[in-house]
Amino acid sequence: MTTIRQENAFWSDLLTKIAERGRQWLGRPTASDASSPARMGELAASLISTKGEASGVALAQSLVEQWKIMDMQARHAWFEMLAERFGPDKEALAAAVTAWQAEPTPEAAQKLHEAAEPLRQELLRRINLAPGGTAALVDMRETLLGLVKSNPSLAAVDADFVHLLASWFNRGFLLLRPIDWTSPADILEKIIHYEAVHEIKDWDDLRRRLKPQDRRCFAFFHPQMPHEPLIFVEIALTSGIPGDIGQLLSEDRAAIDLSSADTAVFYSISNTQVGLKGVSFGNFLIKQVVEELLRDMPRLKTFVTLSPLPGFASWLKTERQDGATALASLPNLDRLAALDEKDWHEHPETRAEIAPLLQQAAAIYLVQAKAANGRPLDPVARFHLGNGARLERIHASADLSPRGLRQSHGVMVNYLYDLPAIEKNHEIYADSGDVVHSSAVRKILASDTSAAIARNVQNLLGSEKPGKKRANRR
Repeated sequence: MTTIRQENAFWSDLLTKIAERGRQWLGRPTASDASSPARMGELAASLISTKGEASGVALAQSLVEQWKIMDMQARHAWFEMLAERFGPDKEALAAAVTAWQAEPTPEAAQKLHEAAEPLRQELLRRINLAPGGTAALVDMRETLLGLVKSNPSLAAVDADFVHLLASWFNRGFLLLRPIDWTSPADILEKIIHYEAVHEIKDWDDLRRRLKPQDRRCFAFFHPQMPHEPLIFVEIALTSGIPGDIGQLLSEDRAAIDLSSADTAVFYSISNTQVGLKGVSFGNFLIKQVVEELLRDMPRLKTFVTLSPLPGFASWLKTERQDGATALASLPNLDRLAALDEKDWHEHPETRAEIAPLLQQAAAIYLVQAKAANGRPLDPVARFHLGNGARLERIHASADLSPRGLRQSHGVMVNYLYDLPAIEKNHEIYADSGDVVHSSAVRKILASDTSAAIARNVQNLLGSEKPGKKRANRR
């Protein structure tokens, strides 16, 4: 990691020197000399028209520095300007369309492609040349996301950001690094800050997750953002597959002997950059972590997650309110009314009574309930299935924290990463949206079907009895 940091520092210093020389040569003011949206427009116009590399880096750096001091109103104006002034050249695009329609050759198609590209894409590429330009563009996208919903005219600008960020942040550019208790303090602070699944309360809590011999953590970084983890994975080494997050995170937990560890549990996976929302890092990130673990601990046999179901509770509430059509096969569905009691989870007998129902409902939610695009409703499920995992086990009362109860009534699941089957599982999901699941999950779903069949038969027999009696009378 030290070598990588030194290389990044070298290139950053070099770009900064080029920018300063370019600024001196151009006689350009620094960002502090002006802070209006008009100044951003001037910088953008100059940047897109310049041909010199040194002057281009200088202009890009001035624009990045300007961005950092702009208030929200000025930033909004910046995006409006990108939408209005830096779109495609309409006359060139119309001419290219006409030429392609007249003679649809590969050359005409290429010219059409070039004419259709908005000028702002090239502007963003040039901004990326500045020291810190990549991070600034990610920050711009985060701000843009907060504006798009109320400003539909900015959707095309957002699409251009996504297009470019997706090419710059694909898995081939990402660096996987281990994180431990000896990692630099600035990185550790960000792990605490960005943890999105199970809150890290303080430095002592972080130490419990990183320092014991049966704990591991890995993070993916981009070379242009060496101090910003993009996604990090927290791992517990265990004996067997766990079904209770409380046991993994307990303050009183004793570390196990590594000779008895046969399972790696990915219990928290956090994306850190809001500006990269919707930008895929690829479909085999977890496989890369698995391979890294095996290099260090070849005795490991099983690789699973212990994952939340962030949309399950709201889905279940809607289904119950709407007549529970998706849950029609569940027996004793009325028992789920216990969930409406604030303290239901504090009573062991209540938890035990509704546990099978929660498991069955969760199985339906994960395997059968689909969005309009044919994919599972649950975002965590989509991530792991897309990475080639299999839905392995479903656990009730696995996370009784306030967040766990609010999101999923305490239900958590294991997704299994079976190395020989990862590519196959990924292809099944990518092609059809089908959820590859284990025999244990099939058994849960089958119990729903069996109960429904039994009820139907019972109803059928019950409806036939009066008829038979009438026939006997006749």
